Amino acid sequence: MSKQIKLSEEEVQTLSQLQSDQQILVNSFGEVEMQIQLAEIKKDSLVEALTSLKNKEIEVGKMLQDKYGNGTIDLESGIFTKTE
Repeated sequence: MSKQIKLSEEEVQTLSQLQSDQQILVNSFGEVEMQIQLAEIKKDSLVEALTSLKNKEIEVGKMLQDKYGNGTIDLESGIFTKTE
């Protein structure tokens, strides 16, 4: 038969505090992981938006090049200057 020894109140409190601190850390890690996952989702969405924007830039650039030829555009004045 095993001998049972009662821990002191201070030892029990110390162990309880350690267990509580560990649970707080586990919860904090979970919160951080959730934030990481949400950031990844947002990042993926931003990458898709950037890809779409770049594709639109290429499409508009090609359309303008087909219409006006090679050149430069001054966006402030709206003037196209053809290169020869």
